[in-house]
Amino acid sequence: MSGHSHWAGIKHKKALVDAKRGKLWSKLAKAIIVAAKQGGGNPDENIRLRAAIEEAKAVSLPKDNITRAIKRGTGELDPVELEEVLYEGYGPEGAAVMASGLTDNRNRTAPEIRKIFEVCGGKMGQSGCVAWNFDRKGVIEVASDAKGEEEMMELAIEAGADDVETDEDVYRLSCSPEAFDSVLRFLNDAGLQTQHAEIEYVARDKITISDLNAARKALKLVDALDEHEDIQTVSTNFTIPDDVLEKLEEE
Repeated sequence: MSGHSHWAGIKHKKALVDAKRGKLWSKLAKAIIVAAKQGGGNPDENIRLRAAIEEAKAVSLPKDNITRAIKRGTGELDPVELEEVLYEGYGPEGAAVMASGLTDNRNRTAPEIRKIFEVCGGKMGQSGCVAWNFDRKGVIEVASDAKGEEEMMELAIEAGADDVETDEDVYRLSCSPEAFDSVLRFLNDAGLQTQHAEIEYVARDKITISDLNAARKALKLVDALDEHEDIQTVSTNFTIPDDVLEKLEEE
């Protein structure tokens, strides 16, 4: 029986991994559809489409899926009507949360997102309840081993980015939505492959969640929203101290 239980556990974990991968593929396919619809199906001319394809390839989205998504965006195949949606709400300790996405059925998605907020100790609010604390920014991530920090800073300034943050694994560039395409194209022309490129909501003022239980719930909320296949990006205004994160990782 122990062997059977072990195999059942492996199958269960594999099913979870496959399910998460399936949702991620669905998100990326939607991003490709919208990019192709807005700027055409040629990635050499449509820089957002090129970035969406690169991100999809990085997580092994099959080539056929990419081609099909492009054709759906251009109307060559079963066109998909995707509507942009934005959900705002509160997490533990009043943390502000914004989840933007693409859906083909707003009436299905909204109740599902509301339930995620409630189950994870939060509350979905009305339009505009937290948006005042966020700015729309183009966010572009490049692997930190692609360039030295000083050279990356110079490239970012030349490209027209407003700011660069250095993380362990990535450089995170931010710019105005209007400059997003030109910054993306400049980096691409400079031979840099982007890991992520999206226009997102970035918090102006942040809060710190130091309580272990509240931090646990806040992260659970963000993860649950992020795993929903209709949600493309999740933005928050909270940070969690390193010592609290370490305790959560030990659990």
